[in-house]
Amino acid sequence: MTKVTMTVNGKTVSGEVEGRTLLVSFLRETLHLTGTHVGCDTSQCGACVVHVNGKAVKSCALFAQEAADADVRTIEGMANADGSLSVIQQAFQDHHGLQCGFCTPGMVMSTAALLAENPKPTETEVRHYLEGNLCRCTGYHNIVKAVLAASGQDMDQIAAE
Repeated sequence: MTKVTMTVNGKTVSGEVEGRTLLVSFLRETLHLTGTHVGCDTSQCGACVVHVNGKAVKSCALFAQEAADADVRTIEGMANADGSLSVIQQAFQDHHGLQCGFCTPGMVMSTAALLAENPKPTETEVRHYLEGNLCRCTGYHNIVKAVLAASGQDMDQIAAE
């Protein structure tokens, strides 16, 4: 067992992990931050996306020890300081960018990374960026609308241009 320390959602946390412990397992089982989901165990679905040092990563493909001393942000850290939904979370709610909700944390985290890199993406850029996040319920249309809304754009207006 090895002690690992990192900052998660602005708080310094530590825990004992085996070398094979994945970051997603450390977050869910040790820290009880269950918003990050395990969907496929093969890093294909994107349900486990978190930010490590500002970069979106699939936490099922990273050992907890690799995130030692890192700044990790999970879906639980996305809300505003007063507990209200972030712009991205609100856009997903307003535009029905979720259905069962299983993929939503990963979608929100990926959206945050996209908008940090590209504040005004096109519809095509959104669809391309989210290719690593699978949703079995929505058909993606409303997810794309939510991402564009979070960026301050309107999908119908973009389509008309």
